[in-house]
Amino acid sequence: MNTSFGETGQTHSKDSFSISVVLKEGPLSKSWSQAGTTSDFVAEVLARHGAKSGLDYTETRHTIVYLVNELLENAIKFSFPGDVQIRCSLEDASFELSVINQIDPEIVPNFQALIQELTSRDPGELLIERIEANAADEESSASGLGILTLMNDYGVRMGWHFSNAVAGSGVVLRTQAYLTFH
Repeated sequence: MNTSFGETGQTHSKDSFSISVVLKEGPLSKSWSQAGTTSDFVAEVLARHGAKSGLDYTETRHTIVYLVNELLENAIKFSFPGDVQIRCSLEDASFELSVINQIDPEIVPNFQALIQELTSRDPGELLIERIEANAADEESSASGLGILTLMNDYGVRMGWHFSNAVAGSGVVLRTQAYLTFH
């Protein structure tokens, strides 16, 4: 299986300022607290570098924390056993994020249907619909609110690439996010 949705190619050069982090599967197991700590670290390093190039430190840090944390929490929440890899790069005012993890093959069809909806409709309209559904029904899961907020409020462009892992393991998911700071 090699299936892609949205934007999935990396556009930054190998010389861009980048940072990579791997959350290893192991005795401490991956948790949401690791997402927050990792997001803070990545954002601090990149925002300091961006400030040297004229980007607003506070805005850059806040945006990167939110973006990395959202995608990392999703990767941890839906992860099949295995590592979670993060690669962020900053080139001029352009930020790219790649999160790679494995997911359970059984959730792939429903997740791909959700992604198809997220990428084929206006994110602002869909965000309002999901918020209203969540307010009207406490049982509503409001799937995709975080991604929709990134797309609508921050102008993040997204992409997802699914590929087979080795036999007996999960499906490899690479989630891409692209953002231009103004």
